[in-house]
Amino acid sequence: MLKILKNFNQKDRYLLALSLIFIVIQVWLDLKIPDFMGDITYLIQSPTSEMNDILLVGSWMLLCALASFSTSVFVAGIAARIAANFSFDVRSKLFNKIQSFSLEEINSFSKPSLITRSTNDVIQIQMLIVIGLQLLIKAPILAVWALMKIMDKDWHWSLTTGLAIGLLILIVGICIVLVLPKFQKLQRLMDNLNRVTRENLTGLRVVRAYNAEPYQESKFNNANDEFTSTNLFANNVLATLMPTITLIMSGLSLAIYWIGAFIIQYADSGVKMTLFSDMIVFSSYAIQVVMAFMMLIMIFIMIPRAQVSANRINEVLETVPQLKDGSQTKWPSERSGEIEFKNVSFTYPDAEERVLQDISFTAKKGETIAIIGSIGSGKSTLVNLIPRFYDVTSGEVLMNGINVKEYDLRVLRNNLGYVSQNAVLFGGTITSNIAFGSNGKGDILVSDVVDSVYTAQAADFVESMNNNYEADISQGGTNLSGGQKQRISIARAIARRPEVLIFDDSFSALDYKTDRNLRNALKKDSKEMTKIIVAQRISTIKEADQIIVLDAGRMAGLGTHDDLLKTCDVYQEIAYSQLSKEEIT
Repeated sequence: MLKILKNFNQKDRYLLALSLIFIVIQVWLDLKIPDFMGDITYLIQSPTSEMNDILLVGSWMLLCALASFSTSVFVAGIAARIAANFSFDVRSKLFNKIQSFSLEEINSFSKPSLITRSTNDVIQIQMLIVIGLQLLIKAPILAVWALMKIMDKDWHWSLTTGLAIGLLILIVGICIVLVLPKFQKLQRLMDNLNRVTRENLTGLRVVRAYNAEPYQESKFNNANDEFTSTNLFANNVLATLMPTITLIMSGLSLAIYWIGAFIIQYADSGVKMTLFSDMIVFSSYAIQVVMAFMMLIMIFIMIPRAQVSANRINEVLETVPQLKDGSQTKWPSERSGEIEFKNVSFTYPDAEERVLQDISFTAKKGETIAIIGSIGSGKSTLVNLIPRFYDVTSGEVLMNGINVKEYDLRVLRNNLGYVSQNAVLFGGTITSNIAFGSNGKGDILVSDVVDSVYTAQAADFVESMNNNYEADISQGGTNLSGGQKQRISIARAIARRPEVLIFDDSFSALDYKTDRNLRNALKKDSKEMTKIIVAQRISTIKEADQIIVLDAGRMAGLGTHDDLLKTCDVYQEIAYSQLSKEEIT
């Protein structure tokens, strides 16, 4: 918890010090009220006192109450501001940290867990700060100050108060021991609940197509039931605290008056009035002490869950990304656009077998390199090594003759145009999606957007939409078809005017005509760019300068379409399964 609280900035620390001053003032005002109550009690019983004397003391008592209320409101406002600033800073740090993660680190936490840590866990800490600044600081000051006020009173009352506090601490300790493990489990169960919900929403079409609603409902209910039962147990245990505190407070007041009655009964007549006044004041201070502990208990109820959340946030913030920026901050002009794989092998984290084994090839500037193979042969994994979504296990990936690990990540990726296997669009417009990101060469112009749309064969539907290039795109591009999303994604990569274009099975949703027109446009408009194309269709890649055939992570062949038809059995099998003999010849 202390680690996460180090994220307070300098301004918040000043506000914290200011709130501490006002909390001390508030406690002093709260503890003056019982003194005035004692004075009023004495004046009421004194035969020489007048009504004006009682009203004067009552006025001071009312003024203290109003001043205490004002300081309480002021402290609450400061606490809310500090908590909001803190949560803003922590969320920003979490977001920036997650942005620096490789796919390996993201998968180790899981996406639903990272979302929960960035939202719900931060809110737990924020709630603790809002209430904690008002109670956690005030309660110890109030308890110590009130105890000092009653230490010189009758020891019978002091002993009774001590026993009540001891009993309170014992009950609270038992409750915390019982609920802390449950709160730790609750956060994991919330991650699981988010995962199941996210999975269901993402695959809603498949769920409905296969009439799998009962199965999904059962899976959700299991996750929800486990979360609810754990939450109920923790809350039921904590629910016993408030009635227990009320019982102890009432019992303490009764005990003080009961003991006071005996003390006053056997005391000398001359001090009975003073003892009665002391009993009233002591009762008020004793209740203040118990109230202070009750404040601490309210914090203790929140601390276990906030502690778990803080640990989960710290896990993310303290994770050291495995992908390190290199020192190469300039893109070399020599051998520009050249890619070379040297004996590259790759194994996913925690996997036993290698996904890629001893891959070697060279792509010259302006060449088109195609990669084909069966599902699971490592095609996407291979191209993911170029932008360093993962680092190689062994071997080297060279760009312009320099190991990609030596490049600053921004410099490397500024010169790549990447189109993912699943088209990803963001909420906004056609233009904002195509001009997305930075290429290190200045803003992408409107003319670049238009040119890339025509190259990607997307002009026909873009220019027929309302507002054309400013047409709205919903989150995830749900208002576009699969082929339209792929073409917008392709246009986004082309608009960057990179040295290297990477297409990870990005033509799969295109019809054959659009596929052919797109490849012809790329030849014409992207002559100077090196193109890496992962594909399933022979027709998409047969005109490539080189075709890499992967089989179970190994290179089964390398050459042109005609060469591979003669020399590579794996390529022949793929070709014969897709093309007729006339098309092949």
